[in-house]
Amino acid sequence: MKKAPGEEPNESLTVTSPRKWAAGVPAVVHALEYSLEETSPRRTGETLLTMNQVDGIDCPGCAWADPSPGHRHRNEYCENGAKHINDEATSRRVTADFFRTHTVSELSRRSDQWLNQQGRLTEPMVKRPGSDSYEPISWNDAFELLASELRSLGSPDEAVFYTSGRASNEAAFLLQLFARALGTNNLPDCSNLCHESSGFALHETLGTGKGTVGLDDLHHADLIFVVGQNPGSNHPRQLSALEQAKLNGARIIAVNPLPEAGLLRFKNPQKPRGVIGKGIQIADRFLHIRNGGDLALFQGINRLLLEAEDARPGKVLAHDFIRTDTTGFEEFAEHARTVDWNDILAATGLTREEIEQVRDEVLRSERVIVCWAMGITQHKHAVPTIREFVNFLLLRGNVGRAGTGACPVRGHSNVQGDRTMGIWEQMPDAFLDALREEFGFDPPRAHGLDSVNSIKAMREGRIKVFLALAGNFVRAAPDSEITEEAMRTCRLTAHISTKLNRSHTVCGETALILPTLGRTERDIQADGEQFVTVENSMSEVHTSRGRLQPASPLLLSEVAILCRLARHTLDTTAADIPWERFEADYGAIRDRISRIVPGLHDFNRRVTRPGGIRLPNPVNEGVYHNAVGKALFTANDFAMLRAPEGHLLLQTLRSHDQWNTVPYTSNDRYRGIHGSRRVVLVNPEDVARLGLTEGQHVDLVGVWSDSAERRAEDFRVVPYPTTRGCAAAYYPETNVLVPLDSVADKSNQPTSKAIVVRLEPAASRPPSVSRG
Repeated sequence: MKKAPGEEPNESLTVTSPRKWAAGVPAVVHALEYSLEETSPRRTGETLLTMNQVDGIDCPGCAWADPSPGHRHRNEYCENGAKHINDEATSRRVTADFFRTHTVSELSRRSDQWLNQQGRLTEPMVKRPGSDSYEPISWNDAFELLASELRSLGSPDEAVFYTSGRASNEAAFLLQLFARALGTNNLPDCSNLCHESSGFALHETLGTGKGTVGLDDLHHADLIFVVGQNPGSNHPRQLSALEQAKLNGARIIAVNPLPEAGLLRFKNPQKPRGVIGKGIQIADRFLHIRNGGDLALFQGINRLLLEAEDARPGKVLAHDFIRTDTTGFEEFAEHARTVDWNDILAATGLTREEIEQVRDEVLRSERVIVCWAMGITQHKHAVPTIREFVNFLLLRGNVGRAGTGACPVRGHSNVQGDRTMGIWEQMPDAFLDALREEFGFDPPRAHGLDSVNSIKAMREGRIKVFLALAGNFVRAAPDSEITEEAMRTCRLTAHISTKLNRSHTVCGETALILPTLGRTERDIQADGEQFVTVENSMSEVHTSRGRLQPASPLLLSEVAILCRLARHTLDTTAADIPWERFEADYGAIRDRISRIVPGLHDFNRRVTRPGGIRLPNPVNEGVYHNAVGKALFTANDFAMLRAPEGHLLLQTLRSHDQWNTVPYTSNDRYRGIHGSRRVVLVNPEDVARLGLTEGQHVDLVGVWSDSAERRAEDFRVVPYPTTRGCAAAYYPETNVLVPLDSVADKSNQPTSKAIVVRLEPAASRPPSVSRG
């Protein structure tokens, strides 16, 4: 067993110039270095060579789609995927001895990186009331403890069941089935925090909460927008798709407040030009936009397209498509012409000439795709922004044709599958009716709690039990101090987890750690070896089959944990749910899913075919399952983010050496940051304007409409080419600054890309930074 670090890393901040390209040979070297620190060469080879292959292990990282069978590389993974899979496959172990040595209070003071580095959890643990330590508990006793709390609730709505995108389709389906059989729709998930805005906007306008494109569409587009997204760090395999698009003649426009390496140039380490050559330029045009200026940008583009149609009637807009497939065009067009150019330029920080050049690119392109991620969804006006993307696509018929469409890029491997399986606090009646017909009980119909409202309910004492299926809820959620205070009000908190994280240190009166198999591990049940399924960003459902021996003989699969909990908790005569059969044979779960989820008929047979199942997208058939039965143009009010004099607009972001809430190291080499995560990236002109100096220690102080002080202490100032007036710092350390009540309209998603802050000099700390 490899030894885990005993102490926190003691590093000093060094800053180098930001990289102008992503990947290349360094990506391979860093991936292998990290993997071999975590596990053996044999296990590293076994995980990497089966990763994202047919009948192999699905990458537990991002949700980017795999090339079709026959077109995959032997090494079909990226640097961060390799790190993530071998972070899970680590040889390090967290045993009962570890918890005898480290109290909960001590662990709560440790960094996210240190907690993750301790390794895999190996046996169920409990923290009992009044205790400051975890101790071993048998599985049977753990299930009975949790079940007794659930049975004693005054109402099922006093429980919350959270799901992370790491969960499989089978586990997600069982969790929502268990919660609804118990009697609640309190099913928050990580999508509430990342792409909820996309779902609301796309449902309203197109009748689907998912994207409308596949890899082939990207490969054959003429023009691709990459907006509010950093593929080089968060979805690196997307760069291969963009590379292919460029080779096929596409042009790419990147829109971002930071000039990220992956938006500039890509060196594909699997091709000679990426190893010994210069790689390929990704962005043909880079728009250095202000935080939150994307709505105004697309309003400006749409106005220019309408005016181009005025100048050349019948030559610019897709009139036949607009007439047959859409509604609301006249109202949209009337509104679009009223948006003031001075407002557009102020909100975007761009010139009119830059926006007109984008219009010209659009007019030269027959097939256009818009990709986006959390740089769009985590704003108060996120839903109107995405609706404006849809307006843009509809104007020239860039929906439902090959090489066109909307592409929200998910950052977690099965977050989209969780929603398909029913993990949503407001599933439609059609899904609930199908559950009733299949299992013989009437699911609750009242909408449940999403992530933000779950925190509020816990804080008000209305939630007694919190159960998480994977994830690190405390660190993913906004307003960290309030979230932690809320979690501690619960009678019982329980986490189904593979590795230690901060959520295990923020406990209810009683706390359980329920250790589970990872996606890399073989899953043997009563009927033999099992596989699970997942869904990627492009609605493709396929298998994932673990290859490694489990980290501990005491681990149970997610499915087994949920089935046994259900048998301990529920009146098994009240519904026809064969929990024991589900645990023994996951195919039995998929049989039931096939009769409930549209598009998954004959699930067991079809999903084992190479490439799996592509779920139907009705938009691509000219069918729109929204309230109006057509693609909907919308009139969206102009919105602009403003910060008072002496303040900045802060966005939170990931480093390159990070996956979701877990930093692997203290480095972010693409941005030139080494040895520390407590940095704030500030435009050099703003550094001078605010009277700051490079390396100065500052506290980031959030400004919100309430009187609460939100402070992230002791960050160092790093001059960086952010947009003027805008700054950036790493998540989750700066989640403390995101007010719980600061949410996107309609979607209730936290606004982590739009935080008004002031930078206060930290007490008696001299500037300290080394320039490499």
